[in-house]
Amino acid sequence: MALVRISGKLVYRGVFVFQTLYRFYLAPVILISRWGKQLHLFTLLLYLLYFIMSALIHKIAIFASGAGSNAQKIIDHFHQHPQIQVGLIVCNKPGAGVIGIAEKHQIPVLLIEKEPFFRGDAYVSALQAHGISFVVLAGFLWKIPPALVAAYRGAMVNIHPALLPKYGGKGMYGSHVHEAVIANKETESGITIHYVNEFFDEGAPIFQASCAVLPSDTPETLAAKIHALEHQYFPIIIEKCLLKPTAIL
Repeated sequence: MALVRISGKLVYRGVFVFQTLYRFYLAPVILISRWGKQLHLFTLLLYLLYFIMSALIHKIAIFASGAGSNAQKIIDHFHQHPQIQVGLIVCNKPGAGVIGIAEKHQIPVLLIEKEPFFRGDAYVSALQAHGISFVVLAGFLWKIPPALVAAYRGAMVNIHPALLPKYGGKGMYGSHVHEAVIANKETESGITIHYVNEFFDEGAPIFQASCAVLPSDTPETLAAKIHALEHQYFPIIIEKCLLKPTAIL
């Protein structure tokens, strides 16, 4: 796999370098060169290789409603990845921090509204127009409508800040989860990464990681522990879902 990743990067860099050279140097030369036909054929072959490799790239969309700390970690993880690209940020809150993160990384942003999301096509056509093949829910607070689940069944994952099936379901997100865990005097909490279906937090589990809950913990200190687990594991598990699904523990 390391060899594949290295060769993929080299091919991509070679293609982009050649595109630049062709546009600003070779194209004028071709017009006056007796080797123009051969060079033009070589250029077409490289473009064909580029489009073939582009089709093999997994383009993911990150759905987020807030500051976007998980989105940032995912973007960092897949920066210059030869097979996986963050192709779109989807947000339901104008002004959310995740929008600034997308702009900083020059990633397109899709701002969505309730009416077309829940009563239209759930923006499936917009996702397809961006070439999205995999959806990541990273702090997205709306329930996913059936149309979107159907379009990306088995290709949509969510991260939940508890060890499901405990503390899941409607209303169980963010501080509400941590408050409930502490109120019930749990000694352990953690994260669950799972596939998404039509029901809150009931999709097939993919991965869990846990942390201790101490008597001195508050919702804020527990949240910090959970965020650390999310940032550590979420990007890795997304990559394994796409490239090595049988390797997920």
